[in-house]
Amino acid sequence: MAGTEGTPGPERARPHPEVEEDARHGRLTARPSATAVAGAGGEPGTYRLEGRALLRVPPPASDGTAVGPYWLVVVLHGAGGTAEQALTWLLPQAGSDRLLLLAPQAGEATWDVVRGGYGPDTARLDAALHDVFRRFPVDPAGVAVAGFSDGASYALSLGLANGDLFGAVLAFSPGFMAPMVRHGHPRVFVSHGRADPVLPVGACSRRLVPELAQTGYAVTYREFGGGHEVPPELATEALRWWVDGPPAA
Repeated sequence: MAGTEGTPGPERARPHPEVEEDARHGRLTARPSATAVAGAGGEPGTYRLEGRALLRVPPPASDGTAVGPYWLVVVLHGAGGTAEQALTWLLPQAGSDRLLLLAPQAGEATWDVVRGGYGPDTARLDAALHDVFRRFPVDPAGVAVAGFSDGASYALSLGLANGDLFGAVLAFSPGFMAPMVRHGHPRVFVSHGRADPVLPVGACSRRLVPELAQTGYAVTYREFGGGHEVPPELATEALRWWVDGPPAA
């Protein structure tokens, strides 16, 4: 979808206040708890969950101390990509015994909102999050969503719609954002290559970042001298910006 990723999604009206918001509006219902659940958790490694999502569980602390509540980042692949590919962007930089990585797989070549509207992918992600939150204690102030390309557009869209779940959004080379509703006020990190041939920076991030700032979001923006990619040093910076930044409200 290289020819369409940079095109803003269709205008979506905010639901009437009496209409219950659900997956059709990009809303997620799963919520974390910092309290461990009996029989929950799992051994370190990468597991496939129902709904074609991958979950990476970190190894225990080197000193053998018990792990407190985890932090979790949802990582969204680009058009034509895979959950396995999405993990590679942040896994080398994760470097923490407390960081869970959840990488869902889109039902088709790209995410539902890019194809015309929220629905099946949002519902599958919600189910995967319910599974993770049931099995692992997760700090409610330590949940973020990240993505690259179409995945970055989806991360921005879901992040603004679910700022009461996601305290931060990490968007690597996004093309657009299309939140149908907005809740909360997540911090936002955006990076984009000045020589991006797929999603030109002028039509994408240089338009999105001012719009985010003008509507009251705290935005950190990084341009780099490359193309359509996630440079390892920016992935590291984004994670540090999230983990070391102010806690979510």
